[in-house]
Amino acid sequence: MGGLLYALLIGGFAGWLAGKIMKGGGFGVLINIILGIVGGAVGNWLFNTLGVHIGSGIVGDLITGVIGAIVVLFVAGLFKK
Repeated sequence: MGGLLYALLIGGFAGWLAGKIMKGGGFGVLINIILGIVGGAVGNWLFNTLGVHIGSGIVGDLITGVIGAIVVLFVAGLFKK
C-alpha cells in the first residue's frame, strides 16, 4: 500500500512539473497529474529498456517520472491537434 501511495505522489508531482516545463503542451493540472502517474511508469520502462540508471531515492524517481511524463505529454499533444 505504501509503495502505491509513493508512486502516485511522485507521479502526480512529476506530471504537474512536466506540465510547467511543457508550457502550452499540457492539458490542465488534473490531466497533467494523471499523465504524470502514467509517465512515471513509462519513464521506468524506458530507462530500464535503454539500460540507463538515473539514481536512487526520491530525486531519481522524480527525474524519471518527469522525463516519462514529458514523453507522455508530448505524445498526447500529437493527438490533441
